[in-house]
Amino acid sequence: WEKNKKKEKQLDSFTDTLNDVPHGFPALLRAQKVQKKAAAAGFDWDSEDGVWDKLYEEAEELKGAQNAKDAEEEFGDLLFAAVNLGRKKGFDCETALGSATSKFISRFSRMEQAAKDDGKKLDELSLSEMDVYWNKIKSCSK
Repeated sequence: WEKNKKKEKQLDSFTDTLNDVPHGFPALLRAQKVQKKAAAAGFDWDSEDGVWDKLYEEAEELKGAQNAKDAEEEFGDLLFAAVNLGRKKGFDCETALGSATSKFISRFSRMEQAAKDDGKKLDELSLSEMDVYWNKIKSCSK
């Protein structure tokens, strides 16, 4: 199927297949599709351990970035490595991030309600006070 598609679209190289992934796709989906196509060319980690090493390496490079431009580039590399880990584990990265965002909103809502039940407003609490509520909510949702 892939070979026929490559021939039909006149994609002569693996790079052509990477460039063929639409730029209009959401970034996580595009990254995952590009990585899948690169893996089809044999450019992939032998094991998940290599992906974890790359993820840690990118996190360290982000920590060491000297300016905003470099930090943004390293952050992109970190996200790309995280998507690669998701791909290796068989996750749909768009779905995983969407679920994590929804879970965050739900927990945040419950944290705010818990503070309100105690007669407090979030914007009047310190971060450490909010952390107490957050950790309580998080432990109850496991």
